Amino acid sequence: MLVGFNNVTFEFGARTIVADATWHIHPGERIGLIGYNGTGKSTLLKVMVGQYLPTGGSVERGKSTTIGYLHQDLLSFDTEESILEVATGAFERIRFLEKEIERLGIILENDSNEKLLEKYTDYLHEMDVLDGYTIQHRTEEVLHGLGFSNEELLRPYKTFSGGWRMRVLLAKMILQQPDVLLLDEPTNHLDLPSIEWLERYLSGYKGSVVIVSHDQFFLNKMVNKIVELYQQQLHIYTGDYAYYQKEKELRIEMQQRAYENQQDYIKQQERFIERFRAKATKAAQAQSAMKRLDKIDRIEQVEVERPNLRINFQIDKQPGKILVTLKDVTKAFGDRIIVKNASAEIDRGDKIALIGANGKGKSTLLRMIADTEPFEGERIWGHNVEESFYAQHQLESLNLENTIIEEMQGCGSGKTELELRSLLGGFMFGGDDIDKKIKILSGGEKARVALAKVIASKSNFLMLDEPTNHLDMHSVDLLATALTKYEGSLIFVSHDRYFISKTANKIWEIDGYEIKEFKGSYAEYMEWKALMAERQKQLEKQSMGNVSSQETKQPVIAPVSKTKEKAKPEPINLDREQKKTLQRCQKQMEKAEELIDSLKTRQTAIELEMSRPETYAQADKFSKLEQQYAEAKAQLAQAEKDYEALFDQIMALEAGL
Repeated sequence: MLVGFNNVTFEFGARTIVADATWHIHPGERIGLIGYNGTGKSTLLKVMVGQYLPTGGSVERGKSTTIGYLHQDLLSFDTEESILEVATGAFERIRFLEKEIERLGIILENDSNEKLLEKYTDYLHEMDVLDGYTIQHRTEEVLHGLGFSNEELLRPYKTFSGGWRMRVLLAKMILQQPDVLLLDEPTNHLDLPSIEWLERYLSGYKGSVVIVSHDQFFLNKMVNKIVELYQQQLHIYTGDYAYYQKEKELRIEMQQRAYENQQDYIKQQERFIERFRAKATKAAQAQSAMKRLDKIDRIEQVEVERPNLRINFQIDKQPGKILVTLKDVTKAFGDRIIVKNASAEIDRGDKIALIGANGKGKSTLLRMIADTEPFEGERIWGHNVEESFYAQHQLESLNLENTIIEEMQGCGSGKTELELRSLLGGFMFGGDDIDKKIKILSGGEKARVALAKVIASKSNFLMLDEPTNHLDMHSVDLLATALTKYEGSLIFVSHDRYFISKTANKIWEIDGYEIKEFKGSYAEYMEWKALMAERQKQLEKQSMGNVSSQETKQPVIAPVSKTKEKAKPEPINLDREQKKTLQRCQKQMEKAEELIDSLKTRQTAIELEMSRPETYAQADKFSKLEQQYAEAKAQLAQAEKDYEALFDQIMALEAGL
């Protein structure tokens, strides 16, 4: 065991964070610490490292156990040192050895003192054992992985924004390689490429890792255990986040069944007692029944506590077919070009995820579309477009001196105060909460106010910049579900892959100063990227170095299409026979989708029938349903396999392979 809670209770003022909790962290574990916003996950990490002392129980740490703790409070650190120097600060012992070796080397040039020579030799050996001569290379590798360019490595740390500073401190922490690495929302300040790099790095990390995160994708890839802080208790699940979701539902269902069965038993016993306690012949039995009831360990009814965030987007009018056209737009900050003579179009029904590395200009492009950022070129609104912009930085969109209700009244929705109160209640602002000033709200509360403003507007076109920041996983899920049902169009910037996967039907990426578009889901986009990368490898292998770098590095994402079809990018050099094959495969794919939907509906219907109590009582009927369920499950598996094969065939045809 590296770190352990032994019957720990911790109270923050009058509020209990955790009560009588036991949790031990062992070598090699990858743990996701989850819970709703405000339950105290970050506080729990502070108890673990000793910043807070438990009010009951004990925290045990191994004598030689080292702990690294990445948290938001680290942003108060400031220095004139370069980010390379800050990150190499992870190697304190090696830096000490470097200085001592240099100092002793100078002395030994003129003095052959044997003790100094022995010390010098020992230091050289230790330096070799610690692989001390590679620390700059190792540090640069990690900083590059987290998104820093060579030119930025020598820039002073203090010249970077908070998000980039946190990356430097993350680099320093993982280079220290502590036995236990505690990461509090590590993906909040990372873009998609950096998150993917961190996933690859941590997958080979030798120490144990505890991650507080609202990123379901990240947790599913990184953890093998979930610890949920819920109702002042720690609930431990051995598996990833997807396993936790299924297992928790099963635990809740089993507890509810046990509760219902016990209630039936209690009522039965109470009826018996009530009926017979006055009869002399049955009084003793009634008395025994009463004693049994007194001794019974009562099972509590399941009460699932979760944020009651009610999101229901509505629109007032339908817009025309084309909402926004960007024509030959150019935007640059000095020498840094974002887009150059780029064109794109947003159509009715589009739900576009604008993704890519930080610094590519995603938020800038979103502001250009919203007309809050000056640029060269044309932005043309379509007919009946009513837009609403959710800004990433709340200071851009909220008046800090307003109360919550004043902020809502100023958003131009035309709603009465009673209607606004009802709407704010859906965002967990009840009673006197609406009279709180914006400036005293937490980040999550500000995010909810800004989202409430967007919903109140009844806009048919939404522009959302990192809408899931400050939301817990349940709230992210509710928002994604609401946006999936939303009848309007939207474009959003996000690094939350779960949210993107649930919401987007198109992907935009800024590449080569152009806006490249992929028509399809995020999963299809990732498959397309992998296919294109494989195609490029094949081309490079075939060319044997004869193809110029310009030809081999053509963009792998199809450019924005001005056509009306919703198809994927145009295939490359298909002959007539290949086009016929492609059309046939696409028709087969549509039928396969219909078959899968039908089989899923049938499977659900059988599951429902099998769950009925009256079905259990009929062994023959239940056995027959089990057989039907197994057949439907097998048919569904085969249908999904056929669907994947068709998808791969279509992708290959479209890629010209």
